[in-house]
Amino acid sequence: MPKKKTLLMPSSIKILQELGENIRLARLRRKLSAEQVAERAHISRLSLINVEKGAPSVAMGIYCQVLFILGLEKDLLKIAADDLLGRKLQDAQLTVKERAPKRKNK
Repeated sequence: MPKKKTLLMPSSIKILQELGENIRLARLRRKLSAEQVAERAHISRLSLINVEKGAPSVAMGIYCQVLFILGLEKDLLKIAADDLLGRKLQDAQLTVKERAPKRKNK
């Protein structure tokens, strides 16, 4: 069965590419080779290359494992932490509805 190709919006592709580049730069700042990071993350060197390219086909767990090896795994907690739009939408719909009075049983 052929593998399904992930379709993303161009803006999402750019974000993933930037994420991959940031991971690559973090690896280089730590003076770690691609082979060292791949070995420590228990992934192939090709998978690491795909992470650093921002490939959408790479599993989130692999991104997480690479970030862990680089000491950056807690950065994942920052994703959607400050959801301003969601909070505004939630607040806009927080109208207090009046309930009908309870019926008295006869």
